[in-house]
Amino acid sequence: MDSITASREAASSPRLLAQVRGKIRLKHYSLRTEQVYVDWIKRFIRHFDKRHPRDLGASDVEAFLTHLAVVGRVAASTQNQAKSALLFLYREVLGVELPWLDKVERAKAPKRLPVVLSFAEVHAVLGRLHGTHWLIASLLYGTGMRLMECLRLRAKDVDFDRGEILVRDGKGFKDRVTMLPATVSVPLAEHLSRVRALHDRDLAGGGGEVYLPYALARKYPDAAREWGWQFVFPSAGLSVDPRSGAVRRHHLQDQAVQRALKQAVRDAGLTKPATPHTLRHSFATHLLESGYDIRTVQELLGHSDVSTTMIYTHVLNRGGRGVVSPLDRAGR
Repeated sequence: MDSITASREAASSPRLLAQVRGKIRLKHYSLRTEQVYVDWIKRFIRHFDKRHPRDLGASDVEAFLTHLAVVGRVAASTQNQAKSALLFLYREVLGVELPWLDKVERAKAPKRLPVVLSFAEVHAVLGRLHGTHWLIASLLYGTGMRLMECLRLRAKDVDFDRGEILVRDGKGFKDRVTMLPATVSVPLAEHLSRVRALHDRDLAGGGGEVYLPYALARKYPDAAREWGWQFVFPSAGLSVDPRSGAVRRHHLQDQAVQRALKQAVRDAGLTKPATPHTLRHSFATHLLESGYDIRTVQELLGHSDVSTTMIYTHVLNRGGRGVVSPLDRAGR
């Protein structure tokens, strides 16, 4: 067997990807990240005719990333995603530190301002949502949470007495505290009452288990069935954990919320390409319009750098760059 054939067989064997998955789970990355990283690594191996990544190096990674930008014409975020996956493969799995990839042809990152809805537009959209979808959308706008942060909330993360919500493991694995809007306090309490009744029925049927992060299930065997760990927005049915094979009640799927909001935007007659994340952008912009300090908004959003929050100062409802047009002063 020649070295090229051996290399191809090694690359096509499941052992390398199993090592990747093992490292990802050891670092407590999400299932989505695992799926994306594995997919990019497969594409990288196929691009080089199934050669083992150990036989490739920084120049090959650069060539692949440049191919994505020049031939594939992918977005900058997509190219960065592929780069992160390959750096993870080499650093964490193969133990190879690649030189800085400075010869990569960068995909052009468009400099776009975030889509922001006006106060009236937000309420027009919310007025066309109902039930759980209304509650989730209201929390996104009322707290500034990302969609997955909201869907991953546990019952113990909601503090009605203090009017707070604890967002655990946000972007960058950071916890933060945001407000619980008074408008949704009663509807959320009623919703949790129904969720608890569902959990009690699951327990009575021998189920009631939920996924626990960071191997807490081994440390606290009974915690997975405790009320405090249950998702605030559970799915209607049970599902099989693709990693462990356990049958559990997971949280709602984000696609269902995205579809509901997209339809509500249409029903409201809006032409803006609004998504659930648009409600987070609107939350930040409206707080700044109300005079809140940008550092406060930064903390509520969970941004590491205030420069990320600064983008919302460019979309305040004051016209271009906050300048009053001379036409509007003509009649004064």
